[in-house]
Amino acid sequence: MMPNRLKLPIALLLPLLVLNLPAELLPLPDPSLVEQRLLAIFLLAALLWVLEPVPVFATSLLIIGLLLVTVSDQAAVWFLREDAGQPLGELLPYQAIMGSFASPIIILFLGGFALALGAAKYRLDTNLANYLLRPFMASHDRLMLGVMLITALFSMFMSNTATTLMMLTIMGPVFASLGLQAPSTRGLLLAIPVAANLGGIGTPIGTPPNAIALQYMADPIDFLTWMAFAVPLVLVMLVAAWRLLLRLYPATGLGLCLTLSSQFVRSPRAYLLYATFALTIVLWLSSFWHGMNSYVVAMIPLVVFSLTGIITPADLQKINWDVLWLVAGGIALGLALEQSGLARKLALSLPLEQLPGAAILLSLLLVCFLLANVMSNTATANLILPITAAVATGYQGMADYGLDSALVLVALSCSLGMILPVSTPPNALAYATGLITTRDMLRTGLAVGAFGLVLLFAIMLALGALG
Repeated sequence: MMPNRLKLPIALLLPLLVLNLPAELLPLPDPSLVEQRLLAIFLLAALLWVLEPVPVFATSLLIIGLLLVTVSDQAAVWFLREDAGQPLGELLPYQAIMGSFASPIIILFLGGFALALGAAKYRLDTNLANYLLRPFMASHDRLMLGVMLITALFSMFMSNTATTLMMLTIMGPVFASLGLQAPSTRGLLLAIPVAANLGGIGTPIGTPPNAIALQYMADPIDFLTWMAFAVPLVLVMLVAAWRLLLRLYPATGLGLCLTLSSQFVRSPRAYLLYATFALTIVLWLSSFWHGMNSYVVAMIPLVVFSLTGIITPADLQKINWDVLWLVAGGIALGLALEQSGLARKLALSLPLEQLPGAAILLSLLLVCFLLANVMSNTATANLILPITAAVATGYQGMADYGLDSALVLVALSCSLGMILPVSTPPNALAYATGLITTRDMLRTGLAVGAFGLVLLFAIMLALGALG
């Protein structure tokens, strides 16, 4: 592993080298000064997100700051001068860059966070989970399936980190009753992060890469259409993961003598929370009827909860602002790559002309999967999806798949990266219990990820055959 003291110098050195290269040595046709600076910023973001010498959200803020200072129409005067042998290029509107903090995607996540905060505050999440788990307590096999289905369901609408914490807390007595060192306990424990990672695939707000993909779509799909495609995929992968975990970690024959109780809060604010939660989900699923898109609907819980005191100023501090800033930085970077034309130039500079569309898309899936295992899946999406959008529109071989389909498939592959404790927060939380090893996570995550990639590849071939 690279020493921490070397990470920051390496992350800075390579972009500085690109920034100072003569234009003719860059792998781009006729690069402008703006494009050269963007290439250096893109490389800096990739290295900082992979090596993590600074927090990932800080990298996003650095990206936005660098874009504003060096390539916006309000850049510092030193960056507005033309070079004798290299044109300046088209500057980016500073309002668009700063607007990434208030992108509809950010509002969509804020709405989701508001629902999760309210549900946790009034114990709606734990009470629902306890209630839903009761039918599965008859046997170990059924319990694991129930845990996975409920974890995945909550991860579709809540942070997978919060869902994992909730389920680990609920399942603590079950782990104790089975024996902390029993193979069946390790299997049940692993089932939680696996299901949390997979569950995020099911909705546009389930995980940031999904929402980031919507940003680049020619015709963004609505909530229900996404679920109609993604939820069956999640169910297939959950069943496969369930059978795998039962095979790797069989039950020891111990019975389950545990009763889970639920006691829902009964108060005016609690009832308002329940109603708003249900209404928001119904509206997300019925945009074809009322005409409001997912971003507009996401404002409803924010407004209702803030006006009625369900969410207080103290609660707002619990929102995952680091995730929002990370997404905002990716949005700004993607905007800069797209509007400057650099993403298209980078895509067309790749030696892909002779490859069929299936090979190109498979390469993108594999790159995304590999990166998502060693860095944040949101950061991976921020780097790969702008290139995917440019590749999907720049190569004739991709015509059979289409821009939107390519973006969805590549975004979903980000959620399959779960082979290491550092791959995702749910993995880290499960590993921190001390009941599982890196080897447990590696073989489970690799098998589930590989199966998911095969499924995505099969879907990709079907889409190609349908044109």
